[in-house]
Amino acid sequence: MMILNQIKSIGITGTGKALPEKILTNKDLEAMVDTNDEWIRSRTGIGSRRVADEDTATSDLATESAVKALEDSGLAPEDVDLIIVATVTPDMAFPSTACIVQKNLGASKAIAFDIEAACSGFVYAMSVAENMIQGGMAKNALIIGAETLSKIMNWEDRNTCVLFGDGAGAAVLQEVEEGYGIQGITLGANGAKGEVLKQPAGGSRIPASHESVENKLHYIAMDGNEVFKFAVRIMGQSSLEVLKKSGRDIEDVDFLIPHQANIRIIDAAAKRLKLPRDKVYINLHKYGNLSAGSIPVALDEAAKEGKLIRGENILLVAFGGGLTWGSSLIKWSKEV
Repeated sequence: MMILNQIKSIGITGTGKALPEKILTNKDLEAMVDTNDEWIRSRTGIGSRRVADEDTATSDLATESAVKALEDSGLAPEDVDLIIVATVTPDMAFPSTACIVQKNLGASKAIAFDIEAACSGFVYAMSVAENMIQGGMAKNALIIGAETLSKIMNWEDRNTCVLFGDGAGAAVLQEVEEGYGIQGITLGANGAKGEVLKQPAGGSRIPASHESVENKLHYIAMDGNEVFKFAVRIMGQSSLEVLKKSGRDIEDVDFLIPHQANIRIIDAAAKRLKLPRDKVYINLHKYGNLSAGSIPVALDEAAKEGKLIRGENILLVAFGGGLTWGSSLIKWSKEV
């Protein structure tokens, strides 16, 4: 007789964030590139962003956010048995940033690895961690979205340098009270559109060389119009898919935490979900697009500000390079 494992309720029991001290405002950018504050705000909603100094790596921000998330959850580093870092700006190709974070924390029992799904990375990491907990591979998971995008930014390209910032957010996933926690996750990818958002050089296709550096191929390259059209469509589509998978309707969504890329994209998603602005968390005016760090930083801020109420349905939705997308519906289990 085969005994099936009981489905566990997996939820978020702690969050944390880390942001560099340096603030780069739109006014600062006016002195660096042909742009202005009004142009940036009207098209993106961004007013400033954080920039790491030359001595700060992605693992440093990831570690700081992880320490705060563990404190919030009441766990010690030795309790952690899984660390996943989502990033497109790792410290180096290998070892993984997750292994560096494991060392920094002293979480010697933890499985540790990175995933790369660009701005969708945190939702991807959540799905992987939930499945590993369900399968018995882990009990206490630490998932982190962390980026130092300023390190791969062309500060002469006004179409990209105004958009991105540095930061990290972390969350602890554990078994929670039955019925609470993750209600559903959907993920997707369209590699055929990968060319519209990429970092061309630095891998095996175009290894680092004098020529690749001179041609600025190690910086972010983006077709902004194509990314915008994709994002407006997929944010609503992915949200509706996870609601259907979870057996919920639009009316069941209490709060939306979207990827913080562009205020017009966020407004379009909220409109499709019939959510007023006060039910949507927005912090891109302060930090810009943090890629994989975007949703976990916003999640931590919303939780610490008391906006996430126990028993309410919280929707996370993201899109990013790859192209990738993902959404998660969570019945919040933590008390305010």
